[in-house]
Amino acid sequence: MIYPDTVQWGQTIDDLRRLAIEAEHPRTRERFQALYMIASRQSNATQWAEETGHTDDTVLSWVHTYNRAGPEAVQYRHTGGRRPLFRSNR
Repeated sequence: MIYPDTVQWGQTIDDLRRLAIEAEHPRTRERFQALYMIASRQSNATQWAEETGHTDDTVLSWVHTYNRAGPEAVQYRHTGGRRPLFRSNR
C-alpha cells in the first residue's frame, strides 16, 4: 500500500483534512480529501477511486505527486484547456 508521506512535508493527517476543507478550488479540495482518507486509513486509492468515479491511476497519481513534490504540487492549476478548433478573426 502507498500512503501520503505527511512527515516528509512537515504536515499531519489533520493538516490534510484542513486543506480538504479550506482549499479554494473544488478539485484541490477533492485531492486533499483523497489524501486525507488514504493517510488516515479510512480508505485506499482503489476504494476512493470507485467511490468518486475516478480511475485508480488518477488517485494514485495524487498520492505519488504529493510524496514526490509536496502539497503545492497537488493543487489544481488551470492550464488553459484545449486550443480552439477555429480562431476568431477579430
